[in-house]
Formats: sequence, structure tokens, C-alpha cells
Amino acid sequence: MIDSNFRKALIEVVGKENFDDTNTEKLVYSYDATPGFQAMPDAVIAPRSTEEITEIVKLCNDYKVPIVPRGSGTNLCAGTCPLEGGVVLLFKHLNNILEIDEENLTVTVQPGVITSSLIEAVEEKGFFYPPDPSSMKISTIGGNINENSGGLRGLKYGVTADYVLGLQLVLPNGETIRTGGKLAKDVAGYDLTRLMVGSEGTLAIITEATLKLIPKPNDTKTLLAIFDRMEDAAETVSAIISNKIIPSTLEFLDNLTLNVVEDYAKVGLPTDVEAVLLIEQDGHQNVVEEDIASISEICSSNKAVSVHVAETKEEAEKLRTARRSALSALARLKPTTILEDATVPRSEIPKMVRSINDIAQKYNVNICTFGHAGDGNLHPTCLTDGRDREEMQRVEAAFEEIFKKAIELGGTITGEHGVGVMKAQYLGLKVGASGLDIMKSIKTAIDPHHIMNPGKVFSKESMMKEVVNNDNT
Repeated sequence: MIDSNFRKALIEVVGKENFDDTNTEKLVYSYDATPGFQAMPDAVIAPRSTEEITEIVKLCNDYKVPIVPRGSGTNLCAGTCPLEGGVVLLFKHLNNILEIDEENLTVTVQPGVITSSLIEAVEEKGFFYPPDPSSMKISTIGGNINENSGGLRGLKYGVTADYVLGLQLVLPNGETIRTGGKLAKDVAGYDLTRLMVGSEGTLAIITEATLKLIPKPNDTKTLLAIFDRMEDAAETVSAIISNKIIPSTLEFLDNLTLNVVEDYAKVGLPTDVEAVLLIEQDGHQNVVEEDIASISEICSSNKAVSVHVAETKEEAEKLRTARRSALSALARLKPTTILEDATVPRSEIPKMVRSINDIAQKYNVNICTFGHAGDGNLHPTCLTDGRDREEMQRVEAAFEEIFKKAIELGGTITGEHGVGVMKAQYLGLKVGASGLDIMKSIKTAIDPHHIMNPGKVFSKESMMKEVVNNDNT
């Protein structure tokens, strides 16, 4: 329960119609797309402006009430689950594209804009916003920025951080600041914009973002390469990159994923092979045709049993849609679907794929693998049942070993899903004790009362120590 005076003050800021603390509404926002995590917030509020957010944050800071900024709840690391109660902040009123600046190649948006809506709006004017998470028809730009989302086009174009030029932020003390802007170059002081991207709502609340646009490619071709051996597909990925070809998309699906996706999407994917690569190239027509021809040759020389170039835009779109539906298709098979994103250097993909298969056999768990193979971002996905405690222990042990193997190969525990709660216990494996200390110091300096999305990124135990040490100083 929240303090009655605090409750009254919040309603005065946002109005009764934008405040809800009924059990039904709180239940809706007690979980996100991450399996196994749920906690009830104390209230759900939907501010209408930056000014209202400023007042809300000041109240939360005064009353020491946690704030959980939330987009569409599609994240897979429990990043928007209100584990310590408090206020869930919605951005349904802050969902406008404020400006498309054709001279500076930027777009300025509020955090509640749906990703695909932004992409469609700028493409109508001949521009291109490349970040394309699989959840783009649901996810919001604010959520993408908080998680530093990637997508199918990450190999060639990068991730969300590569397109965020400036932000308007409300800090935990209620102050509003702007970082960056419509600048091609800006090295004045610390890069606060980059610090906030991927901070998972633990440092500030994003109320506006200025994003970089690029010219829209004038041609795209899509290719499907089929392999009898998963290792051949994985080695083909490395071969394409080593031949100095950077496709816009280079996706990998194993046999189990293929069967489930085909049953779900019915687009004619083969189901009797070990793996396929979905490859796209975009750009000027001559370059695209030359690259697709070279990629076809590389696939064939690496034992692809079939290489097919989509003949129409409709066929290419069906293949893209099938890939984006992988998680939805897999989620139908078992009560619990755990999708991870261990990432390694591209050259280590064959080793990582073999290791995932070996680890799955070792722990007798069902893991299928797909993902953005071109940038080393693999998605080992375990189909299990959260009610089976013994099996879940094996699943957790398998994923811990997968994360350790990724780090051993020069990789990381997450390439795009974020740390949240799911991977907080593994963050030290990647950044080390000193790295953790630096990150926690930044968190405490900006958010001394730890009201911003508490319990995320760092394990609760480590942050408890940080609070105690800070209080003793």
C-alpha cells in the first residue's frame, strides 16, 4: 500500500483517469514477457507530459517510492517487472512523432511511439531507421532505448545506440536535462547519451529522443540457403564475413525451429534439414546483385544443399515474417519458453553452436537455436515447464554453462535482451568485480535513493551492500 498523501498528490498531477491502483490494473502490469517473474506494483500511472513526469519523480524521490518505466513489456530479462512494488509509469499519452528533419536526417519522437510506426513514417519520406527488433510491431522506442535493442539488420547497421543522437531525460531528483542533439559530432564532456542507452530505466526516465536517419536503400534481395549439417551453416556465416561481404541480414535457424516456424507460418520452409540461413542484402541494385551472387557461391561451396533467391517482394516478406515469428511459434510447444541471447565474435559461431548442442545433451534439456548469426548474436531457446523444479534446475545449469562458454570465446552474456533480473547474477562473469563496482558507483551517484527500477542489472544483494556502504560514508 502507498501512503495516502502520496496517492492524493499523484492523482493531482495526472488526474483520476490516469491513475489506477485497482488489483485488476496492477495485475496487468505485474509481469512482462519474461517467464517466471511477477510482482504487483502499488499503482499504475500514465502521465501526459514531461512536466507531469517531473512532478511524479519528485514525489517518488521524496517518498522513496520505486519507479518502473514501462513500454510494451516485450522485454525478456524481467526488466519491467516491479519486483519492489512502487509506481509503474506508462507512456501511452507520449506517443507522438514530433519532427522529421529532412535537412539534418533526424527524427524526434516521444518514448511511447511504436517502433514499426516510426519506421513506416520515415520510409514514406524516403528515409531509413534500421533497428528492427522482432517485437517492432509492439515494442516502443523508449523501451528499445532502455534495452539498447538490436534486430535482424544489426549486422550491417548496428543497434539502437548507433542511432540515438540526443535525449530529454528526467533524473531521479526530478531535474530535466538534454543530452546530445542533431549533431554529427559532439565530444563535449562525458557521453551521457550513450550512458543512458541500455541503462534499463535504472538511471533516468526518457521523455524525448532524437534519432539518426539514413537514406532508404533502393534495392533489397533475399536468399534462403539450406544445409544438411548445422556446422556447415555456422561456418558459412564466417565465410561470408571473411569474404568482406556485410549483408543487411544474416539469420540462422536450426531444425527444431524450422519445423515449428513452418507449422506456424506455412511459408514453405524445409523441415528435413539441420539448418537454414536467411540472408538479405540491400543498397544500390548493381551492388546488391553482385553481393547476392557471391553469397550464393559461398553457400554452395560450404555444402549448402540448396540456395534460393526470393523472386518477389511478397516471397521475401514471407521469409522475413517467418523468422520474426520464431519465438511465438516455439512458445506454443511447452508451458515455458526461455529465450536467451549469448553472443560471440562471428568467427566463433561454429564453436558456440557446437557447444550449445553439447550442453543441451549434457543436461538433457531441449534447446533449439536461432538468431542473428551475422553479428554473433545466437538465441538458444529452451522449451520447458516452469512447474518442473528438477528440470528447471537443469535448465538454469545449462544456461549458466552457455554464458560461461560465450565469455570464454570472447563473447558476452547478452547481445540485445539486457541484464534485468534474469542475468544480474551473471553480470560479474562479463565485467568483473571492478567493472561492477564502477557501474554501481554510477548508479548510486545518479540515483542515491535507488528508486529507479530497483533490482535490475545488479543483484539485490550487491546493491544492498552498496547502499550500506554509501550510508556509512
